[in-house]
Amino acid sequence: MTVVKLQSRPRIGDVVTLPQGKKIRVRNIGIPYVLPPAAACDDPLCPWHGHLKVRLKLLEVTVEKVRMHKAAVVVHEWVQYIPKYNRYERRRRRMRVRVPECIEVKPGDKVIIAETRPLSKTIAWVVIGRKEDVTEWKAKHETLQ
Repeated sequence: MTVVKLQSRPRIGDVVTLPQGKKIRVRNIGIPYVLPPAAACDDPLCPWHGHLKVRLKLLEVTVEKVRMHKAAVVVHEWVQYIPKYNRYERRRRRMRVRVPECIEVKPGDKVIIAETRPLSKTIAWVVIGRKEDVTEWKAKHETLQ
């Protein structure tokens, strides 16, 4: 697989030429407040440059491990209300996610992941960007926290 660092962040619909002469188009994944990565790849399982479709279930998670090839372990933490005790408790879930080659992540990074079709026995989520790649979105009833 080939990854090309770009001098500026591409827009949706731009065409990027790889060193072998192959042309890659930056796709619209349907999430307007997440910007495309500043690199281009020819990975077929990349939501930005390949053919992988994402569903609209998004989570903000923290990367825990990046030891697998093109995959990582992330931790999703949330707060659950317990009505019997009138209190909240913290919950966490470790998930395996697919990391496209054009997105660089390291342990401790905050990333945005989206649900996709099952890619393996344990992977059904894909990283679509880092927290720094999120812009402000002014639509009503849509918040990403």
